[in-house]
Amino acid sequence: MPIFDLYSKRQKRLRGEVSDVLTYDKIPQSLKVQIVHIISDAIGEDKYLGVHETSKVYEFLHNTIAREYGVFQLREVYGEEYKEKLLNFLLGTNKTDEILDITELSFKYINNIIRNSNYNYRENVIIKINADDAIHELNVRFKENGIGYSFTNNNIIRIDSTYAHSEITKPSLSLLSNKKFQGANDEYLSAHEYYKNGKNKECLNDCLKSFESTLKVICKEKGWEFNQTDTSKKLIQICFQNGLVPTFTQNQFTSLQNLLESGIPTIRNKLVGMGKGKYRKKLMMK
Repeated sequence: MPIFDLYSKRQKRLRGEVSDVLTYDKIPQSLKVQIVHIISDAIGEDKYLGVHETSKVYEFLHNTIAREYGVFQLREVYGEEYKEKLLNFLLGTNKTDEILDITELSFKYINNIIRNSNYNYRENVIIKINADDAIHELNVRFKENGIGYSFTNNNIIRIDSTYAHSEITKPSLSLLSNKKFQGANDEYLSAHEYYKNGKNKECLNDCLKSFESTLKVICKEKGWEFNQTDTSKKLIQICFQNGLVPTFTQNQFTSLQNLLESGIPTIRNKLVGMGKGKYRKKLMMK
């Protein structure tokens, strides 16, 4: 469904009631309701009595979350179907992590499974909103409510600066979504997850792994000789020596090279762990 710029929204902007400051720890009830609307529309409704295509989807989502939380049911309410158990749990919880867990898993399913659903599903289900529009609306709703999260590259990530997200984080994720960078992508997303949970040491370690993995992929694709045990400093030197940065601009990049070579190896000595290049661990729906 289209997103309408209602009168009340315009008035809030005129009154200066729309803040540019993002929040992370409290998701308003109105946003939870909007998320439920989007999930319901994107998964769809069964066309006919006796058809249970969408029920199977909600059963999977419910049982996956319940298993991860170590419970048998998300809600002990007699007569509730899986859809009601899942979405009513989302509406009832005030724990941000639980809200984001259900939202992320649901949108992973929408993005990967519903998007590529088979003929039987498409013929028996009324889908009101496609995957791309659902993801777009979710991200708009996050922004409208001043909530600093975004569903990007098949994961919910935290946004600390709109400018940094649009100019740094989003382009990086777009680049790393290439299959050649799968290992670096997993490490980058792992770093983001650590960052979101305040685990700065682990975050920095995985950032460095991702950086090394990216350099190794570049060297491999270019046919430049390197060793899997090479540190970031050595990999940076290989890239510069082989003209990754054009010679006529290298003077402008000298400070950057010095910063990368002196900063990253020093941290690497403190935090053990090497990037895994193009290879990755297989994670569900990634």
